[in-house]
Amino acid sequence: MTSDHGVLVLAATPIGDPRDAAPRLAEEIATADVVAAEDTRRLRRLCNDLGITPSGAVLSYHEHNEASRTPELVERLRAGARVVVVTDAGMPSVSDPGYRLVDAAVTAGIRVTCVPGPSAVLMALAVSGLPVDRFCFEGFLPRKPGEKARGLAALADERRTMVFFEAPHRIDATLLAMAEAFGADRRAAVCRELTKTYEEVRRGGLAELAAWAADGLRGEITVVVAGATPAVTTVEEALPGIQERVLAGERLKDVCADVAAATGLSKKILYDAALAARRPASGVPS
Repeated sequence: MTSDHGVLVLAATPIGDPRDAAPRLAEEIATADVVAAEDTRRLRRLCNDLGITPSGAVLSYHEHNEASRTPELVERLRAGARVVVVTDAGMPSVSDPGYRLVDAAVTAGIRVTCVPGPSAVLMALAVSGLPVDRFCFEGFLPRKPGEKARGLAALADERRTMVFFEAPHRIDATLLAMAEAFGADRRAAVCRELTKTYEEVRRGGLAELAAWAADGLRGEITVVVAGATPAVTTVEEALPGIQERVLAGERLKDVCADVAAATGLSKKILYDAALAARRPASGVPS
């Protein structure tokens, strides 16, 4: 990385309440050489809320000009500029413009950092009432019903809690499609207008939530869905898979821990059974 290069700063903006802005956000926007904003009008409102005025150039940077504007921003970074990227809400590059520029900056050896802050994904997880120890973010599902159904079918066995974004005019159809793919009683939470005046979190089974949303919802929506419950299996059924993975080079202890987490079976019982089942001369690593 060349020291005379600039710095790319991804700056998280409030997802609703402007009081959630990180103190450093105001400083970064006010002092940046370039502020690349998804919507310059929203940036102006945010600056009014923060009581600041950008001293550098303000450029639009959104999904329609991201490809053409990225090379220009990289050249400014190469020349030593501090470029701050802000989107309408939350962290740039997370279902928002920014990833393309980050990729180009990293390729060019330019430092990339961020101003951490509000996140609809993490807030929805925290208030959902669903397990948060392991989760995956799926963003927006495809709009076409067939593509959406196939995407959800591929996630039917996902054991981690899943987080989705959805538009208000599609939320009822999406919840119905989720109920079809995951089961009517799969637990979920619909989080609407987080941190705003009319914040609402509705929890329940997917079919119940679909019925509730049938008349439509308003605002920004994040959906959190519980992961699939592991199918009940026996130690005997699990052994062939354990033996196959160990023969492929994995450590027996690691495989047993993984299978135990996925099935709910005892790690010790799986380990003892695998030891008892292997041949003395097998040379299986433990």
